Amino acid sequence: MPPPWRGRGSGAGLSGNRKSNSVRDNGHARHARLARHARRGSCSRAMTYRIIPAIMSGGAGTRLWPLSTEAHPKQFHALAGNASLFTQTVARVRGHVGDLSFAPPLVLCNARHASFVRAHLAGASPGAIVYEPSPRNTAAVGAIAAAVARGLDNEALVLLLPSDHIVADTSAFHAAIARAAPFARDRIVVFGIAPDRPSVDYGYIERGATLGDGVHAVASFREKPDEQTARAWLADGAYSWNAGIFLFHPETLLAEFSASADIRDAALAALLAARRSDDEIHPDAALFAQIPALPLDIAVMEKTRRAAVVPCDIGWADIGSWRELWRLTPRSADGYALLGPAAAPDLAKMRASGVKAAAIDGEDLVVVAAPEGLLIAPRALVADMSELKRLAERL
Repeated sequence: MPPPWRGRGSGAGLSGNRKSNSVRDNGHARHARLARHARRGSCSRAMTYRIIPAIMSGGAGTRLWPLSTEAHPKQFHALAGNASLFTQTVARVRGHVGDLSFAPPLVLCNARHASFVRAHLAGASPGAIVYEPSPRNTAAVGAIAAAVARGLDNEALVLLLPSDHIVADTSAFHAAIARAAPFARDRIVVFGIAPDRPSVDYGYIERGATLGDGVHAVASFREKPDEQTARAWLADGAYSWNAGIFLFHPETLLAEFSASADIRDAALAALLAARRSDDEIHPDAALFAQIPALPLDIAVMEKTRRAAVVPCDIGWADIGSWRELWRLTPRSADGYALLGPAAAPDLAKMRASGVKAAAIDGEDLVVVAAPEGLLIAPRALVADMSELKRLAERL
């Protein structure tokens, strides 16, 4: 009897008509053919890749408190442009772009944010919306995304991506997807961002052997480094920031949960028992709460031998801290970072949203005025976002 995550028909949105041994028996041969074409530069011209965007929107973004809260997280704020980060993410993966054909998005979100998701889809019709009854981290989300996507189109690739990141160069992003696609049927391709500074805020990916067309095997995943190590990796040139964006075939990802089968099986059990209506999927809350909460990087990527990385320069930022948002915010003529009704005659850094804010005789401060609260702190201290998150949770 095949494992429960293999395709066995069309029930419960978990299956497809693909033969259960197709990844193991045929995937390697198909990948080899595609890789040979990619090295000749002809693959992207010969094929159209169907892509199901699986947009992760379950986070609370409390490191940007008080602007971003569990009730109104950062993906539903306009932090870079006039549209929210969520709306920009949806727009980035729509329609036909060269050899890429994007399907309607699959959204995986906190059940509390249902109204936000509908509003910020901005007219896009989703393929499905999965409402997470509780946060269980990205491994569970990845398993559910793979299973639901297989039920929608079992030949499509899945692009698993966060809803709260900035990608300033959409054309470069699409080009990176196209380069990764020939390898993504039999590998899990992670997007690696070309570092422009020795950042200690991100995990890193060490590139291994070249697979073709600028795609590499992954030599290792590295945790967030100290500054000295970050400088060494930047100088080395073989390291990229881990963007947390993945391209894969559903069967491939589900198969690579072998070392974390408890996560995959618990996630799919909650999905099999889900309540469904129209395009909405509500996994069973009691079963969902039993899923071990681990990141996809730890549960799968650090254990699999089928990880690949596509290095790219796409104008990426995850806006994971006030320091990062300050770096990205345009400056006034006096060098201040001001958004909203803020005035700062002697203030170095400031942001206001919906609440009037002013300060006099301040130096190198971060002032954040939002309906949910007020933050005033030296800029050097807001780098410790873990402490800010703990403080926000106590208020």
